[in-house]
Amino acid sequence: MTVATQTKVHNYSAGPCILPREVFEKAAQAVLDLDGSGLSILEISHRSKPFEAIMAKAQSLVKELLGAPEHYQVVFLGGGASMGFHMIPQNYMKPGGKAAYANTGEWASRAIKESKLAGETLVVASSEDKNFNYIPKGFAIPTDADYFHFTSNNTIFGTQYKQFPKSPVPMICDMSSDIFSRPVNVADFALIYAGAQKNMGPAGATVYLFDPAHLGKTGRKLSPMMDLNNHAAKDSMYNTPPVYAVYVSMLTLEWMKSLGGSAAIEKRNAAKAELLYGAIDRLPLFKGTTAVEDRSVMNATFVLNDAALEPTFDALWKEAGISGIRGHRSVGGYRASMYNALPLASVQAMVDVMEQFAQKHG
Repeated sequence: MTVATQTKVHNYSAGPCILPREVFEKAAQAVLDLDGSGLSILEISHRSKPFEAIMAKAQSLVKELLGAPEHYQVVFLGGGASMGFHMIPQNYMKPGGKAAYANTGEWASRAIKESKLAGETLVVASSEDKNFNYIPKGFAIPTDADYFHFTSNNTIFGTQYKQFPKSPVPMICDMSSDIFSRPVNVADFALIYAGAQKNMGPAGATVYLFDPAHLGKTGRKLSPMMDLNNHAAKDSMYNTPPVYAVYVSMLTLEWMKSLGGSAAIEKRNAAKAELLYGAIDRLPLFKGTTAVEDRSVMNATFVLNDAALEPTFDALWKEAGISGIRGHRSVGGYRASMYNALPLASVQAMVDVMEQFAQKHG
């Protein structure tokens, strides 16, 4: 039976977010029948050879796309990056030790809160004084900290590290909203982790990419569920992994590889950001909310100079088939999330609406 579908909207949702059309099609087919097996991806055993191959390929593609050193390990777990906020101090902070954090927004704040439950937590840099509308710079990381943690891209406030800090201690990064959006020197990091639902797949899976040399040194006795070494030793299958989310992530990773990998995706994303930020700066009815030098390529935040015109603007972008651009309540206004799978044509559709609005009300 063929089911009619409506025209695809321009999806600017901050997450769960847009994924490539071809990924949706392959994933939909696999729900009915995985590679001619007669079984759905939703019902196969995570211990079966087909899923073991899916997991191995997803892990391999993570390392390949990010250019990770051979000895780095990859695990896929549930719980989201929020579970990672708790796991990281458990795996990296010694009892009686301390951790250093940069606070650049909501998710960094939550990570700090979890770390404080485990031990001394130093906030060595923060942009909270200006409602997180910039990335702090020139801060010092204590050499006696067990690790330094930061969030590379801030979805709510629309800021992004353009250059990563240099850390004298193991560096850990939550890359949930910009992983695979640009090349990264993985060797600079003890751990990179990210929820899948921004740039890699559906909600439900979290990827951890780490150097095993930094694990197992805290002296803490960990629950097996909190122990990254244990999950790596069990190949992400200490408990049942999020099978479907890992499968769709694998398909998305294949799609990114077909485009040319992280370097090609970086150029694609830069073109989208240039187009949208160009309109924000050129059209006097609009104003960006973040420091220009720290603007996120993934999440563009902006407001109308005259908030009374918001209902009129809202009607225009909705009529154009645009979805998901209302800003977070912490910032207000608008947030256009331009993750890897968003096509340039969708950004052009947004800019066309902005220009039409400016012609009538500018």
